[in-house]
Amino acid sequence: QVGLVESGGDSVQSGGSLRLSCAATPSTGASYCMGWFRQAPGKEREGVALINSDGVTSYANFVKGRFALSLDNEKNTLSLQMNNLETEDTAIYSCAIERNPRPYDYCVLSPDEFSYWGQGTQVTVSS
Repeated sequence: QVGLVESGGDSVQSGGSLRLSCAATPSTGASYCMGWFRQAPGKEREGVALINSDGVTSYANFVKGRFALSLDNEKNTLSLQMNNLETEDTAIYSCAIERNPRPYDYCVLSPDEFSYWGQGTQVTVSS
């Protein structure tokens, strides 16, 4: 079992920045895929970005270089720095983790590929 707790959601104006954090307890483990997903009202959940235990990252096309992942291995915390936010980024952002992915470190940015989820944090971007 893995517990995930997100923080950092807030309301900002278009063009602003936010930093989301996700703490995994007791730990991420040695082999994992860890990612951020979001769900806007009336829409399906979609992948934002992920990282594997080798540090390889993958981002959704809509990120367009605005978002960046960082992982603090000692604190088992994954952060998502979001810059130049747009109103379309308004959603509940959730982090998720899949331990011991097979093949090793093979990660897919799809909600179906992740077993453990946090409760989510609200991000609201206004014009």
